[in-house]
Amino acid sequence: MPEHDQAALFELFNEIGIIEQLSRATLEARLPCGLIAPHFTVLNHLTRLGDGRAPIDMARAFQVPKTTLTHTLKGLEAQGLIEMRPNPNDGRSKLVYLTEAGRTLQKGMIGALEPDFQRLMMGVDMQKLREIIPTLRDLRIFMDDDKNRAPPRSD
Repeated sequence: MPEHDQAALFELFNEIGIIEQLSRATLEARLPCGLIAPHFTVLNHLTRLGDGRAPIDMARAFQVPKTTLTHTLKGLEAQGLIEMRPNPNDGRSKLVYLTEAGRTLQKGMIGALEPDFQRLMMGVDMQKLREIIPTLRDLRIFMDDDKNRAPPRSD
């Protein structure tokens, strides 16, 4: 791999990582007390892809251990934002569903972030931002598909 391509990819991932940290801090500053970014990520996932997801499938999607996701789901359930229901196709497992409170919170967070979005709009070229979204989406789709094809690491 040419060194300039390797440097560009490293710089891209570095910038994405910093943006993720900054956006997480912004989100968590607006979330109700007791909730953190992973909680909102679950609500967003269920809103985007639909209810009735198995925790193991969600853990795979988020690339976290099932125990980590179970802890996150218990916190959301305690807040009344999701509910766990028996899986009708497998009596041993459960499926995750948003409650009305969870749907309301997820939608409300977009509004709660409006002041932050307004500041962003004043500080960045929105046309350039809109133009990079398809490229970032393509990168996400490739990386998501590729993780399933990549050989396991040998640590």
